[in-house]
Formats: sequence, structure tokens, C-alpha cells
Amino acid sequence: MRKIASILAGLTLASTLVSTSQAADDTPQFRCKPGETYYMNVMVTGVEYWFPVYEMFKQAAHQLGCKTVYGGTPAYDVNQQLASFEQILAQKPAGIFLHPMNPDPFIEPINRAAEMGIPVVTFAADSPNSKRVAYITSDNFREGKAAADELGKAMGKDAEFAVLENPGQDNHDRRVTAFVNEMKAAFPDSKLVARAATYQDPSKAYNAVLSMLQAHPNLKGIFMPEASSAIGAAQAVAENGGKVKVMTVDVNAKVLDMIKSGQVFGAINPNQGIQGYMGFMTLFLAAHPELIDPMNDAKRQGVNPFSFPILDNGYAVVTKDNADDFRWDSYLKRRGTKGINE
Repeated sequence: MRKIASILAGLTLASTLVSTSQAADDTPQFRCKPGETYYMNVMVTGVEYWFPVYEMFKQAAHQLGCKTVYGGTPAYDVNQQLASFEQILAQKPAGIFLHPMNPDPFIEPINRAAEMGIPVVTFAADSPNSKRVAYITSDNFREGKAAADELGKAMGKDAEFAVLENPGQDNHDRRVTAFVNEMKAAFPDSKLVARAATYQDPSKAYNAVLSMLQAHPNLKGIFMPEASSAIGAAQAVAENGGKVKVMTVDVNAKVLDMIKSGQVFGAINPNQGIQGYMGFMTLFLAAHPELIDPMNDAKRQGVNPFSFPILDNGYAVVTKDNADDFRWDSYLKRRGTKGINE
């Protein structure tokens, strides 16, 4: 009897294990299918800002067994970026991680991608009236406000300041608007005396700042919403006494060198890695609605249950003290990778 009981117990256990195994096999898994590929699309592909974003986008993808492709356009041209987006759609990817240069031109292509069953997640700049499923960013208004707080304190009372900008690029417009508004609110004795459109061109920034310095000899500070213009602005300031404080958003190797040397006062830098990592995770979830079973009417309506209107990836204030923590080459060495094309 004991032997029979033992045999029956063994059979019961085996049956339970088989049942459990089958149940596990039937449960949707956080894994990509063979060949499942996600694209990251940006404007001006050579801009260093994108590299750590893609590094962590790629890391998240590899952890789930997915493939990724980095691309976009080398030129600051919205029509070229739209064309590159169309080329990606033709590949029928699992999803697209997109930094749209301008919001409105991308509404129709993003909506068409959604109709094709290809989710689009925007990052760092948005197309809010489109059917993108999520927007990953550091809050551009908080960035502009933080830049104003840092620069305003450093300039002191009755300071004259100027702004370089890139009209039409959504995230840059938000940063500039927030900066100007915070200067008015927190430093009401300060005065905005000049502004110029530089479109991320160091040469245009250099020439614009030379003109500003000549027209406004009491200028104390200059703000710009991106790193490329900061390089030209800092060069112009350095050639004219170096007394005007340059405050920017985003960093690259040259800007970090300038911060260390004192040519650039400081920078507000989005947490790029978190932006890329969370960007991929939201894109993956949007591409796999079978993983989500929420308590709502999504199944009855036959719609994708995933939607994440906005996720704030945060930012850091970069100064002389911590500038080396933001170097791309040091980051790659720590990560044990070779860079964007690995």
C-alpha cells in the first residue's frame, strides 16, 4: 500500500508539474519574436545628445531579445526627416521611437503608422495631436525654469541677458519660453535685451553673440536651448573678455570641456539614458497589448490598452564639479560597448 501511495503521489506531482509548465508556456512573455525590430528616428543623427539615449534604448531591447536600428537624417530639415520616417514605415517595424523636429508635419505620418499597427513613442519633442502612444521627456518647462534660476542667481541684480533660439522646434521653444518667464518672475529687475535665431548652428551663434556684445556692453548672461549654439556663443564671449555667462541645455564633449574651463557657465542636461530605456519599454508594451489586461473596456472596444501620455525622465544640472560624469567616451568604457553602431 505504501508503494502504491508513493507511486500515486509521484504521478500527481508529475501531472501538476506538466500542468504548471503548460500554463507557463501559454502565458505571454516579455520577449521579442525572432527578428522583431524597433527603430529610433531623429533629426541631425550626428548630434551627440542622441547617443546615450540610443545606448539605453538598445540595452532595454537586448534584454528582451529584440533588435534595434538607429537612423534619421544628417541635416536639420523636417522634410528629410519625414522622408526617413516613411522609409522606416516601409520596413514594417515593431515600433518607432521618434524625435519629431516639428509637431504638426508628423501628425499624419504618425496616425498612418498607428493605422498600420505600428506604435510610435515620441521623445524629447512631441507631436501631441497625433496618435503617438506615449511621450518620454524631461519637462522642458522645468528645464528652462531651472536654467533661469541658475543663471539669474549668478548674474546678480539689474542684469541684462540675451537668448538664442530655434523657433519652430517644439522642445526648444518650450525651454526658451520657460526661461524668459522665470526670469521675469524670479528676477524682475533683470532685462531681456536681445534674442536671435541660430538653428543649432555654432557659426550663426558666434556671429549673433558678437553683435549682441557690441550692442549691449553690459550684457551679463546668454541662454540657449541646445549645445551646438553654446559652442559658438562661448567662443564669441571668450574672444571679448569672457565676462558673460553662457547657460545651455544639453551637453556634448566640447561643451563639457568648456564648462570645465569656465567658458560655459553650466548646462541643464536631460537624463538621456532613462529617456532611452523607458522609451523602449513603453514602445514594447504598446507593440504587445496581449501583455496587458487592464480593468477597463479596452477588450470590448478592441483597442490597444496601452497609453502613457507623458513620462518625465528628469534632468541634471551640469557644472565644473560633475561635468566629467557626463562624458560619452567614459560612459562607453563603463558600459563595455563601442558606441552607436555596435
